[in-house]
Formats: sequence, C-alpha cells, structure tokens
Amino acid sequence: MKNCIKTLSLIALIIFNCNALSAQEIKGYVYEFISSNPIWNATIKNIRTDEMVNTDRNGSFKISGKINDYLIISAAGYVTDTIFYYEDAVRRVYLNRDDKMLIIDEVLVKRLTDNRLSKEIARAQNEGRAVEASQYQGGLRVSPSRLFGKKAKEARSSLKLLLEEQNNRAVDRFFTTQLIASVTPLNQDEILIFRDKYRPSLEFISTASPEQVKNYISDSYKDFKNLK
Repeated sequence: MKNCIKTLSLIALIIFNCNALSAQEIKGYVYEFISSNPIWNATIKNIRTDEMVNTDRNGSFKISGKINDYLIISAAGYVTDTIFYYEDAVRRVYLNRDDKMLIIDEVLVKRLTDNRLSKEIARAQNEGRAVEASQYQGGLRVSPSRLFGKKAKEARSSLKLLLEEQNNRAVDRFFTTQLIASVTPLNQDEILIFRDKYRPSLEFISTASPEQVKNYISDSYKDFKNLK
C-alpha cells in the first residue's frame, strides 16, 4: 500500500512538473524606439495560441507562451512588429513611429526586433546601392547621388551595424546564456561579457555538434579566467 502511494505521488509530481514547464510565461516591456518611453495599451498576440494581452502604463506585459513562439506587437500610431522568443529572458520591444530610414547607431540597433532588423537591412541595402538598372537605355548605370550622397553613405554605414547585429543574434540563438551557465560557473553579468567577447562565428556554430560547442566554451572559459 505504501509503495502504491509513493508511486502515485511520484506520478503526480511528474505531471505537475510537466504542466509547470509547459505553462510558461513570456514577460516584457514595449517602448517607443527613439525616446525609450513606455507605450501603454500596446497589444501583444501569441501567434501560436491567439491569446492577446495589453501593456500597462509602464509598458509591461505578461502572456502565456514558450520558447520558439512568435509574438505580434501593435499599437496605435506605431509600426506593427513581430518578435521571435528564442531564449528565456525578459524581452524589451521598441516600436517605431514611422517607416522612414533611420540613422542607426550601436545603441539603437540593439533595440530592433528581428523583424524590424530585416526590414532595415533591406532598406539600407536599397538606399546604399550605387549601381542601378537604367529604365530607358537598358543595362546598369552608376548613380553619383547614390555613390557620394549623404543619405547613401549613412545607409551603407548603418548596413554594417545592422548586418553585424543580425549575425550576432543568429549565433546567440545557439550560444545561449543557459548553455554557457551549464558549462561554466560564471554569473549572469559575467556571462554577458563572456558571450560578447567569445561569440563564435556563425559558420562554426551552424555546423558544430553540441559537444564541440561545449568544448569551445570550456576552452574559452580557461582564457577568460586568465584575463580576469
């Protein structure tokens, strides 16, 4: 009888833990892109579940979800955006008021969602293109205004930052803080520094086995300790 009770208790505990893991919550904040002011009453929709919630006056929101969910973020007067939730962390979403090309610096580029980042890369590529097709004569021609113009130069400068950020995010989806924490004794603040300094190439992270990635982290940690 006692063994039966223990077995039932164990099953109940397993079911409880499974339910707890599946009933995750995604937490975040929605801000205005340039000013960083919180956006009140923005709508967040989980594409997988169709659940919708709204931000409070601090721009804060909570919605049921899990890793690999997509969220649609919308607010009156702002460009609707989409985020991919690939890591268990509080998300900060920055919405833009208009759809014009932005002069983006290293701080602002990190605020872009993946969806917005892709759009800005496409826009910067178009604005910075010096060679264009001739509508009347056929073939290609070099546009001096695009080659030497201020707008084109700014676009090409922004493009470098945008592509670097896109590459870093692609790597960080595999080179996660959880993975680094499982291999090293680093705390959260140290992990941020470690990941930024020892972020591997996209080519390596895309082809390496899980064991190879862990070995890379372990070797990098030895170097990190020496630097400290």
